[in-house]
Amino acid sequence: MAQTYEIAIADSAPGRPLINPWIIAITVTLATFMEVLDSSIANVALPHIAGTLGASSEEGTWVITSYLVSSAIVLPMSGWLSNVIGRKRFYMMCVAIFTISSFFCALATSLPMLIFFRIVQGAGGGGLQPSEQAILADTFSAKQRGMAFAMYGMAVVVAPAIGPTLGGWLTDNYSWHWIFLINVPIGILSLVLTQRVVHDPAYLKNLRSSIRVDYIGISLIVVGVGLLQYVLDKGQENDWFASKVILISSIVAIVALVALVIRELKHENPIMDLRLLGKRNFATAVTFSFILGMVLNGSTILLPQFLQSDLGYTAQQAGMALSPGGIALAVMMPIAGILASKFDPRVIIAMGFALTSFGLFHVTNLYLGVSFSTMVTYRVIQVIGIPLIFIPISTLNYVGVPRNKFNQVSGISSFTRNVGGAIGVSLLNNFITHQGQIHRTVLTAHTNHANPFFERQLNAMTQNVISMGASASDASHRALAQLSAQVDLQANVLGFVNAFWMLGLLVMLLIPLPFIMRRPSPEEAKASAAAH
Repeated sequence: MAQTYEIAIADSAPGRPLINPWIIAITVTLATFMEVLDSSIANVALPHIAGTLGASSEEGTWVITSYLVSSAIVLPMSGWLSNVIGRKRFYMMCVAIFTISSFFCALATSLPMLIFFRIVQGAGGGGLQPSEQAILADTFSAKQRGMAFAMYGMAVVVAPAIGPTLGGWLTDNYSWHWIFLINVPIGILSLVLTQRVVHDPAYLKNLRSSIRVDYIGISLIVVGVGLLQYVLDKGQENDWFASKVILISSIVAIVALVALVIRELKHENPIMDLRLLGKRNFATAVTFSFILGMVLNGSTILLPQFLQSDLGYTAQQAGMALSPGGIALAVMMPIAGILASKFDPRVIIAMGFALTSFGLFHVTNLYLGVSFSTMVTYRVIQVIGIPLIFIPISTLNYVGVPRNKFNQVSGISSFTRNVGGAIGVSLLNNFITHQGQIHRTVLTAHTNHANPFFERQLNAMTQNVISMGASASDASHRALAQLSAQVDLQANVLGFVNAFWMLGLLVMLLIPLPFIMRRPSPEEAKASAAAH
């Protein structure tokens, strides 16, 4: 038990009292929960926000887009900014910015005002997760990181699960302003705790004086990452490259990102140290993080869409159907942490991929008449393997990486996962739309008078409409319209089913790949424990 209390504060000022590392873990997890919860709540309240501020639904989506673009720009710079400013100072700045801007978001009286403060809020939110992961990696030894990241992971996965339910309840019973106001007390508590219990290790203080600002690199990140996020978020809505704005934004983003990669590989003090990708564990973990982002974000957005657009669920009902999945994740996170610390983490990751693949394939049993309880079961089975991937990846990320690069590891890993999520959502939405069109064409080919089933169905629906007082001609038109709507719904369901088939196949192909990574050697584990 004594080892549990050996912490990174040995590097800090003499005479400072020892602090239980789990208090530090709870402190940084608090802000994570606040930021992730806010993102999922805002999605649910969007129609109410647009209506209250006199904006169209298309204009209202900028409430989400503005946050995503701002957050995406700060995310890859967060590791470098932590080194330049000081990790604790940078982290507290992010929490303060997020909290204060949340308050002003709640007070917004116009859409431009809300979008401005959402941009500021995104700048604060983008720096939170990477800083928190680096703090945990420095606070806990290699053996203890599994459980530490399990606690952190609970916040990351539980918040999106309860967000829609909480957001729907707050919006329906009070007003959308409360989805931002609830951040204020949480943010204040986080700041107070962080000031008391979180401290920078000595190596970070020594590192600060040797770093020079790379203004060109910062500019390339702002342009490249900002436009990339914009394209991914607005591409589907604007018909992709049929829109000149999307086409030009894509070209500029690619040029800026290629230039960024070249500059970062050559620069002495890079904002994103891409040379770390030369380390086998980190490169493999980043790849897994990218795909995990695609699968987790994509499926988390797909299922609520299906429930609301095809089954007629309200936002709150859809949230309630997904919430048990969040509970399952919360239960599995500490289990995954224990398994990752006691067994070969590569085996745990392979098991996680196998379970997640099975769960995704299981969701392909979706149909229009699916019950609420069945949807709950689908969701639980789908997500139960994800902690077995998330926790070991988070711990293996740091194997073979010097401590002074932990901020960079966290920043690049979080950035990759978020980009994977954005790309996954865009690709899956496009895939579902395309598949729906294909299935509609196939189904429509069978809706003709030569098909006896179609004829019987049409006659029955026509007679039903006539019995309600409509003329024979009007009843025939209404019956055809109802059948066309049913075809559209069925085609859309088949599109969703195909999307989950693709996700399941993608994850299944990853099952053998964790064994590319290497376990930390006994010497590395001892060195890590000694450093703490």
